[in-house]
Amino acid sequence: MRNRWVYVKGEAILADEYVPTLPDAPMVMGDIAPYTSMVDGRLITSRSKHREHLREHGMREVDPSEVAPEKLANYRHEIPDVAPQQRKELIRAQFDAMSQKDFKAALQRDIDRVKWQSNY
Repeated sequence: MRNRWVYVKGEAILADEYVPTLPDAPMVMGDIAPYTSMVDGRLITSRSKHREHLREHGMREVDPSEVAPEKLANYRHEIPDVAPQQRKELIRAQFDAMSQKDFKAALQRDIDRVKWQSNY
């Protein structure tokens, strides 16, 4: 049986045992996936628009490791858990309170979100 060898810096290493290392080089990050802003409902499609959006609204990105776990736990408990029927009534009340224009805008945001999250 023949072995395959890889030569790295003049040293012969069995190909099965060779684990390539990445060279020290700049890392290139891809663009972000499009998302709909929770602040004003705009579609944010690039990293530059994301930074601009954060500046416009006086926001900043926070690394989850910077937030104390007890604060996250308290925040999660603020969202009330309601029964499915009660949830339906709350949603209906929100729709009833919306104008036709607001409803169409919300519907379009949902359509755009589905388009960006699907493969089609």
